[in-house]
Amino acid sequence: MTTTLLLENVTCAGCVKKIEKGINALPNVEQASVDFPQRRLNVEGSISGPQLIEVLSDIGYRGRLASNDANDRARQKAQQAAQYKQYIRNTLLALGLGVPLMVAGLLMDEMSVRTLQDQLIWGVVGLLTLMILLFPGRHFFTGAWHSLKNASATMDSLIALGTGSAWLFSTAVVLLPEMFPEGSRHLYYEASAMIIGLINFGLAMEIRARGKTSEAVERLLNLQPKTARVIRNEKEIDLPLELVESGDRLRIRPGEQIPVDAIVEEGSSLIDESMLSGEPLPVSKSNGDQVSAGTLNKSGALIVKAEKVGSDTALSRIIEMVKQAQASKPAISRLADTVASIFVPVVILCSLATALIWYIWGPQPPLAYMLVTSMTVLIIACPCALGLATPMSVMVGVGKAAEYGILIRNGQALQSASQLDTLVLDKTGTITEGAPQVTDILTDRADMLQLAASLESASEHPLAEAIVRHANEQQIPLLAVDNFQATSGRGAIADINGISVSLGNQAWMQQQDIDCASYEQQATVFAEQAKTPVYVALDGQIAGLLAIADPLRKDSIAAIARLKKAGLKVIMLTGDNPHTAAAVARQVGVDNFIAGVLPQDKAIEIEKLQQNDNTVGMCGDGINDAPALARADVGFAIGNGTDVAIESADMVLLRNSLHSVADAIELSRATLGNIRQNLFGAFIYNTLGIPIAAGILFPFTGLLLSPVIAGAAMAFSSVTVVSNANRLRLFKPSSAKT
Repeated sequence: MTTTLLLENVTCAGCVKKIEKGINALPNVEQASVDFPQRRLNVEGSISGPQLIEVLSDIGYRGRLASNDANDRARQKAQQAAQYKQYIRNTLLALGLGVPLMVAGLLMDEMSVRTLQDQLIWGVVGLLTLMILLFPGRHFFTGAWHSLKNASATMDSLIALGTGSAWLFSTAVVLLPEMFPEGSRHLYYEASAMIIGLINFGLAMEIRARGKTSEAVERLLNLQPKTARVIRNEKEIDLPLELVESGDRLRIRPGEQIPVDAIVEEGSSLIDESMLSGEPLPVSKSNGDQVSAGTLNKSGALIVKAEKVGSDTALSRIIEMVKQAQASKPAISRLADTVASIFVPVVILCSLATALIWYIWGPQPPLAYMLVTSMTVLIIACPCALGLATPMSVMVGVGKAAEYGILIRNGQALQSASQLDTLVLDKTGTITEGAPQVTDILTDRADMLQLAASLESASEHPLAEAIVRHANEQQIPLLAVDNFQATSGRGAIADINGISVSLGNQAWMQQQDIDCASYEQQATVFAEQAKTPVYVALDGQIAGLLAIADPLRKDSIAAIARLKKAGLKVIMLTGDNPHTAAAVARQVGVDNFIAGVLPQDKAIEIEKLQQNDNTVGMCGDGINDAPALARADVGFAIGNGTDVAIESADMVLLRNSLHSVADAIELSRATLGNIRQNLFGAFIYNTLGIPIAAGILFPFTGLLLSPVIAGAAMAFSSVTVVSNANRLRLFKPSSAKT
């Protein structure tokens, strides 16, 4: 069971590690992870929400149970809007004092205390600054206090220590100036006010930028209508969506969104599925066809029977999958998480060491230099940038993928997809349409097609469906089947009207000691034409040959060329015979093919490729290819998002096109590049910023970094990371540019 809490006072990556460590230590918790950008805690295990809230409170954080209803989402958005306004209000109040003080400092020779009049004036300023710390800066100090009570440290601790020490030192100078050497009586009230104002402004900008990253999920959520017109007792009534039950009959009028997954019972219409699959052209739907929640009825009126409602619909599962992927962490984030977990204590130690060095070896007045440098070190350090670097990019990347009909199961799949060098494609239903057709029949018996179709009516294989469909088109009645047996990847045998009917490939015939030499030459010709030869034997004697062709998807050749251009080695994997496989391989231009592979052996072929140091992706239908999809470094399941394919791969492609695979790999590479940029920027910022704040350039330039500039840099470093991640929202795959 997964329980999700919305967190209220999480400020940095240090908070994230502290919460995860505390919750994961509980006995009934399997795994706990914090989605820092969305401030959500996801917990897997048999622990109740109230218990989690209590534990959170014990370690200094507030949380409440999340739900998926519209009211909860509206409440969350309202809270974010209110928080944004509060930060802006805090910014205006703090800068309203800080800016005039900073301007006065530039115009005055020195902000210091020499006379009783100076004491009175600066005493008033000190009280005003205290109000700034107590009100616009209150959340920093309360956060720092909670951390201190729990023997930890967060970003709030750094800000509270920096601004608090500046205020305390300045106030001590105002009250007891004679206790300080005259050269050390400089005041830093403007630094405290400016830092509080600038960091509040940075937090406001971060909230605003974070809101943009969740637009993809919001768009999916907005596809769900709030009501549905239900037909009960011959009357039509509008009901809230949560009251619709499986089996209800619903009327869908033109222009309305379909509220649930359903089966069409009456009427016909064109359905716009682009919001889910990315396919631009509407799809014709009529009696017996499936329709999905969130899609748009374009033209005709429909009456449908609800099959899946609420959280069971494909749309709901897609939304949940996107949310889970956005909250997950790729391996590349481990270094940042490790650094972030010890970052704040290390910064505090650096600040103390800086103060000690300047006090012992610094120029006169040492007290002033000690305070400025140690405070600047505390203020400039930014654990937020480290904490946001990976999850922000993952969130935007996963959301962008959803826009293109690509569902990503987790952040690690993004990283692995960006590193693929080999891609294995299943032939039937992936490279081809997956709708095979009987093209040729060679036989001397008039009843062979009837017997073959009757046998195959008991099978679920796509080739079997083609034979049955061809018989139905010829209006040939099917016969009763007894003792049906099938061997995957080979063939089937059964008794029909006292005749033993066997159908399959050449290996199947050889297994039963049936001589099919009379048809082998023609079978080779069919195979070279990219047709699959299927032998039919009656009572142990070869009776004929069927040829079945599965047309290529219209964009397979272009998509495979695009994948090869991206540097991937493309291999086709099929259970078909080598001649047919070679013909298809030539047509589509793959680098290599592996033929005659049974479904259960496809995973072994993937493993062989991995043993040669290849990073392998596998693309198939997500059902028959499940073992291979699971064995690959990244499994791509092509499907329409309404079946088991959603559950069986790392990435589910809602468009039935290989271009989606290329899009997914392009986006993965763009996302990993964005993560590296963010991590590089965060590490470089802190690696260079802290030594400069400590005064490493002072011996060469005679200049020290101002705490106010440090506060501004700290505030905008997080905004920079979030803004860079949001650049991914502009991503367009090369297929969309042509």
